[in-house]
Amino acid sequence: MNLHISITAISSISSLGASLQETWKNYQTNNHFLVPRTFNGKKVFVSELSKSVENKVGELKASDTKYKSLDNSVLYAILVSRHAMGQAGWDDGNNIGINIGSSRGATSLFEKYHKIFLQDKNAPTLTSPTTTLGNISSWVAHDLQTSGPDISHSITCSTALHALLNGVAWLKGGMADKFLVGGSEAPLTPFTIAQMQALKVYAKFDESVTGQTGIAYGQRYPCLALDLNKSQNTMVLGEGASVACLEKGVSKNALAVIEGIGYATEPLEHNVSISTDAQCFQRSMKMALGTIDPAEIDVIVMHAPGTVKGDAAEYAAIKKVFCNKLPFLTTNKWKVGHTFGASGMLSVELAILMLQHQQPVKVPFLTYDHIPDKIRKIVVNAVGFGGNAVSVLLSKVG
Repeated sequence: MNLHISITAISSISSLGASLQETWKNYQTNNHFLVPRTFNGKKVFVSELSKSVENKVGELKASDTKYKSLDNSVLYAILVSRHAMGQAGWDDGNNIGINIGSSRGATSLFEKYHKIFLQDKNAPTLTSPTTTLGNISSWVAHDLQTSGPDISHSITCSTALHALLNGVAWLKGGMADKFLVGGSEAPLTPFTIAQMQALKVYAKFDESVTGQTGIAYGQRYPCLALDLNKSQNTMVLGEGASVACLEKGVSKNALAVIEGIGYATEPLEHNVSISTDAQCFQRSMKMALGTIDPAEIDVIVMHAPGTVKGDAAEYAAIKKVFCNKLPFLTTNKWKVGHTFGASGMLSVELAILMLQHQQPVKVPFLTYDHIPDKIRKIVVNAVGFGGNAVSVLLSKVG
């Protein structure tokens, strides 16, 4: 990339917390944040917001009569966007673009209104405006009073990183001064859980693995993301949102610099599969690296959803690109679950925290041959149904 873009703020809500400090503290433990809940009469593991964050969502919903009808995916996005804007010091909304997407969109409201339609054969008045995917960015723009472009999209699980790509393109094209990008997801609904179970990718519930700490149960974890020896799929859904503030050049208050971006798709053999060596990831990582020597990459934050084929395919792609010198590999889905369209930006947040604290975050059930003592460059990966991979190269400032 011939023009570097700075990330000057990042904000998220997830089961890890609602601040960078709280999130980093929770990354320092081997605890997972996956809890048992009942959906469709059966127990499953999910990753949900803490009670304190839920209270903040409730306060936001009650703060404006218009907000009472909004889906949680929209409310989550408003909360993190407010915090990110304040953190970046963006007090003027002129020519600030917004691109916040979601894989599922207003899932909860859609299910609610469809149930009413099946019962009454009529749809409530606000059904259409509150369930459209464009709701997210448009409501964030309304709340922040920005005047730039508002974009919402769904590119399945790589949605947040595609939003980052869009923000970079708009800034490089000179069509906006600043861009707020990310993803928001509220997928913990009966129908969404049932869809993942129908695909046979969801973790099977085990009564012996309950609570929020894997250590207390012999280091047994519901989601075995990045464990290449697992024999069954272990994906667990999580809810949350994360956004980043992008600005041109290397800003004095930059948390990290976007040094390279890459993207690729591949021909589909099946609706939900990618090739065994994830050719889309090979192309996206090579594009993000550009002329940079792969040996310069210290860490890769993998997409690694916790499925047998998904984890193995991404690992095979990394071996193809990096050959015999693999970077330190990590993921956060064993801890926070798979937040679909928000997951890529939560991975960016993890990368930024590792760059800031100069400390890699291990996956506790893996054995590492090499731990980097310095972290300068990190690649973040995301991919979704359809083989639409994105890779982003982040570097430390200074």
